Amino acid sequence: MTGSRLLGTGSALPRRVVTNAELAERVDTSDEWIVARTGIRQRYIAEDDETTSTLAIAAARAALADAGVDAASIGLIVLATATPDNTFPATATKVQQALGCNGGIAFDVAAVCSGFLYAMSVADSLLTTGMAKRALVIGAETFSRILDWEDRTTCVLFGDGAGAVVLEAPLGEAQGPDAPGILAARLHADGAHHDLLYVDGGPSTTQTTGHVRMKGPEVFRHAVVNLSAVLKEVLEDAGVSADALDWVVPHQANARILDATAKKLGISPDKVIVTVQDHANTSAASVPLALDVARKDGRIKAGDLVMLEAMGGGFTWGASLIRL
Repeated sequence: MTGSRLLGTGSALPRRVVTNAELAERVDTSDEWIVARTGIRQRYIAEDDETTSTLAIAAARAALADAGVDAASIGLIVLATATPDNTFPATATKVQQALGCNGGIAFDVAAVCSGFLYAMSVADSLLTTGMAKRALVIGAETFSRILDWEDRTTCVLFGDGAGAVVLEAPLGEAQGPDAPGILAARLHADGAHHDLLYVDGGPSTTQTTGHVRMKGPEVFRHAVVNLSAVLKEVLEDAGVSADALDWVVPHQANARILDATAKKLGISPDKVIVTVQDHANTSAASVPLALDVARKDGRIKAGDLVMLEAMGGGFTWGASLIRL
């Protein structure tokens, strides 16, 4: 049975754009060095009055407008973030209050860069069991708040932003493979690799926010292997071949990872949505942000078969196949 249907998408970015050249004035790096290793040319950095919740609210409103539905119809909000406004309550409740749909379900999911994939699968499960009829699934981050701006190996990689989708509960009856909705999804985690990508702080350890720490080459190797494997799993679950895909919307971490993963699966680079050059790595926001960009510019159309995939700290990783 086809899962929840995607009704609309939206995204939001901070006002301030920071180019590689501007960043090179602060740390020992250069535009050539960053582009050659990551493909990133600029990122958006939140100002003091911009937070994870303000970006999430803006993206949610854009998604509701795109879907043509009222906020009052939303009974579930799942917000993926590693940079919440507060330790508690959940940033999702701030979004709920701003939209005026209080009383339903609202909570955060913490799976870092894979967060949106985790959040979408959780929302789909709750919609399928009848806990709500419509859901907002949001990925929102202000990663700039947890960067060490003296560490050029990490601070050049990340940016801030938000993306959101509106999901509607499945029809509850068998649908053909061409029916719109989530066709298959897989999620994974492996805590053995904690020290390869993590934040060195937290309420119960250092009582501080901490900074991102990463061993880039090791993360790269795991990303290509794990993402290739999970994409194959989802394709097998759905009973479709890689050739049948119209688009792949990957987590926008590094252009080299995107290229290597596509090559390993035999997917044409022309089918891969790439926005990392404009937004850098926005963690949980990157997949819905890239999806919204590609829908709005006309590349992704109704009826297209789209694979979403991501890997992040934990390690966590996952993929979801959806017919638009």
